Amino acid sequence: MPDRVRFSGDQLGLPEAAAHHQDLESSLALYFSTSSPSYSSRFVGYTGVEVTGELRARLEEADLTSSLTVLASVEAAFRIDYLQRCYRRGKDPLSRTFRDIYKVRQQNASLEDEIFQAWIDNYSGTRSIIGDLRSVFKFRHWLAHGRYWTPKLGRRYDFGGVFALADLTLYSFPFFTA
Repeated sequence: MPDRVRFSGDQLGLPEAAAHHQDLESSLALYFSTSSPSYSSRFVGYTGVEVTGELRARLEEADLTSSLTVLASVEAAFRIDYLQRCYRRGKDPLSRTFRDIYKVRQQNASLEDEIFQAWIDNYSGTRSIIGDLRSVFKFRHWLAHGRYWTPKLGRRYDFGGVFALADLTLYSFPFFTA
């Protein structure tokens, strides 16, 4: 067996991602309010509409980056589970399927094509959630690769929707942990 991946333990959990997102929103709201000590110097010459527009743009950007963080957390959960099932040599069908994948791909298994499909094939009740994850991971790819193209996502994603799906996923799947 090739060298094992050494788990860092640095992955961010959903509660931490949610708290960080809330702090960003609160900080931005304060910074763009007239209560901010730097308001008069920062927004000199701005109209109220311009300040509100800039705040809205910053909040939208925070929403996107927080969504990316949450999706990275979900990916980490699936990849850690995949590797742990291989390393622990579980006897359940999913672990056996993962070991077959690992023989060929080691730690480079495709999340969407191999790991997700193994869950669908070996664990009942995952098809619907995996379908939603495949869709939201198109959004993740768009975010992670610079947003230079117009994505065909089929729906609009925001932090709340991404977080809810991530929470459902982490609650619904019996993941091994590091």
